[in-house]
Amino acid sequence: MKVVKNVTLISSGDFPSSAFWRDTRSKIHDAIRAVDWPRGSGAFTIYPESGKKRAEGNGVKPIKDGFMETLGSYGWGLEVPLDIATVRRLGKLDAVLDTPYGKAGVEWETGNISSSHRALNKMALGLKKKVLIAGILVVPSRELYQYLTDRVGNFAELEPYLELWQSIPCESGVLEIVVIEHDAVSTNVPRIPKGTDGRALG
Repeated sequence: MKVVKNVTLISSGDFPSSAFWRDTRSKIHDAIRAVDWPRGSGAFTIYPESGKKRAEGNGVKPIKDGFMETLGSYGWGLEVPLDIATVRRLGKLDAVLDTPYGKAGVEWETGNISSSHRALNKMALGLKKKVLIAGILVVPSRELYQYLTDRVGNFAELEPYLELWQSIPCESGVLEIVVIEHDAVSTNVPRIPKGTDGRALG
């Protein structure tokens, strides 16, 4: 899988210029590039079918599996609950890494665009309250989005709101969006199942 864009929304304090963050970001990108379809093929090739109609297009949850497995091998905790809000729990982060500077969190978008907004808001609040030192949201590009489950969160629909997250005060930390895309399209590969049962099909 390709990283086609890395958008920095917040970059404050000493952490963004640290060697630790450069290494952490590099490993996140490596984990993204390790995502392939079919599993074990070494490249991410997607079946070119629109996901707008029921039972057509490609699912999104199985795409996340390889990424999470790689982060786990790097020492990240998976599905980690963090007490970010004071009123109620905001749910688990997909992956969390304990660093000498604080906790770094990653969310890989598998929900709709509202879910993407919630994920960025959650991580921005974590930075503001010093619960997180870094937050990274991984979302598909417009080119990849067209072949996925309809209305899944994507960069094109987040872009008009970037200025809002950029304006959030933060003493130290990083908030970024990583935009991903397929390596190739082919009708010779299977569709990615819509659900969590795609791991056995790699």
